Amino acid sequence: MCGITGLILADSSASASAELYEGLGLLQHRGQDAAGIITCGDKGRLYQCKGNGMVRDVFEPRQLVSLKGALGVGHVRYPTAGTSSNAEAQPFYVNSPYGIVLAHNGNLTNSRELRDFVDHEAHRHVNTDSDSELLLNIFADHLNKTGKFRVNEEDIFSALEGVYAQCIGGYACVGIIAGFGLLGFRDPNGIRPLIYGERKAANGGTDYMLASESVVLDALGFTNFTDVLPGEAVIITKTGIAKHQCRDGQPFTPDIFEYVYFARPDSIMDGVSVYKARLAMGEALATAVQTALGRHMDIDVVIPVPDTSRCSALQCSYKLGILYREGFVKNRYIGRTFIMPGQQQRKKSVRRKLNAMNMEFAGKNVLLVDDSIVRGTTSYEIIQMAREAGAKKVYFASCAPPIRFPNVYGIDMPTRKELVAHNRTVEQVAAEIGADRVIYQNLRDLVDSVRKFNPAMDQFDVSVFNGRYITGDIDDEYLKHLENLRNDNAKDKVAPAGEVIGLHNSLVA
Repeated sequence: MCGITGLILADSSASASAELYEGLGLLQHRGQDAAGIITCGDKGRLYQCKGNGMVRDVFEPRQLVSLKGALGVGHVRYPTAGTSSNAEAQPFYVNSPYGIVLAHNGNLTNSRELRDFVDHEAHRHVNTDSDSELLLNIFADHLNKTGKFRVNEEDIFSALEGVYAQCIGGYACVGIIAGFGLLGFRDPNGIRPLIYGERKAANGGTDYMLASESVVLDALGFTNFTDVLPGEAVIITKTGIAKHQCRDGQPFTPDIFEYVYFARPDSIMDGVSVYKARLAMGEALATAVQTALGRHMDIDVVIPVPDTSRCSALQCSYKLGILYREGFVKNRYIGRTFIMPGQQQRKKSVRRKLNAMNMEFAGKNVLLVDDSIVRGTTSYEIIQMAREAGAKKVYFASCAPPIRFPNVYGIDMPTRKELVAHNRTVEQVAAEIGADRVIYQNLRDLVDSVRKFNPAMDQFDVSVFNGRYITGDIDDEYLKHLENLRNDNAKDKVAPAGEVIGLHNSLVA
């Protein structure tokens, strides 16, 4: 899972880097492994700074000043394909043709076939294992077929139609063609999100910004938010914005896990407030709790697992008529445990991240509410903390149904054996994480919690719950291949120093 943003300012003498930096900070929850910005200045010259680490650690003030130009793209990364090498920090760049920059959120499911094509037919060099670099080279290959000295919007849209015809999976991208403008496009099913907005500039022109979430646009003063449609591409230049439907006829299936966990609650995605969706999830979860416990209802207090589940826990408490309390204090300087590579690192991080307040647990039957149960590592540690704080009983309620299948479209929950609900009953999951009882949200109720705010969204990607992959190209062989690449043992292996060459400007004086 990654966060992407792109900005083009009406004033060509202005600098885009500071607002791109702010935008990446607002998207930090989407990726904490690496960050990068590339800007485009006079004569189409590109300026770049990227590396591993949090946004605040990668960029220093002197580096931001050195990123010249009124046009740029930014990226925060958590890897679901490739490695954590510095060389795989995005955005990526190729010089031919025209100088192209790309930042990508998602995952291509036919990357093996694409890699073979790029090598044997396109004869282009790919320097990393990242499918994002593959996607960039596929686009570059199609754009190169124009054979023109300079390209126009029609040429770019035509090249993107070729990309859509070749690339399968979930993806949202922002990019630059040096000296030309900003572009953005979204996969044919709309699995990964992308939105843009506009802002009046001091010189009377219009600034435009693309981002993974609306919270970035809102915080930076942009208005008139518009979601990029599934299969749609937008090109923004100093003269305005052009849009083209590059691929249609596919079902619109945004990833429902964006609403459950990944997106910030103050974001709006495809016309749906994430905050309102989570409140609705909490209300539906309360019904599930009432059904599960019935006349044996003995809950004294409802406590959220910070932070994502707070909205849902609050509404769940309200509907149940049971006291809501904050029982865990969070250290905000520890990263999100779900997106941390390695099981042992996640286990250690939970205890450093949360501290239980004994007064809220001692002698009580507690209902803990979380957004989901993935590997079960975090849930187990939290339940143990609640018991150590004096809880008599610990019920654990999940706003999401049991996650039994890997996600192949850009979320790092790929290995079936590492999913606590895979091939386990609800009772077995409860025993595994140490809960007195586990209560899951019903899938239909989860879908309704989002769809009620935008009836036009009649389908979602819910493959992690039911194993049905909308792109139709996922089989057991593919899943086994992913598991070999992405399991925790593979992530724990560190590539030897110098194995991958990092091609990037250091911007060090």
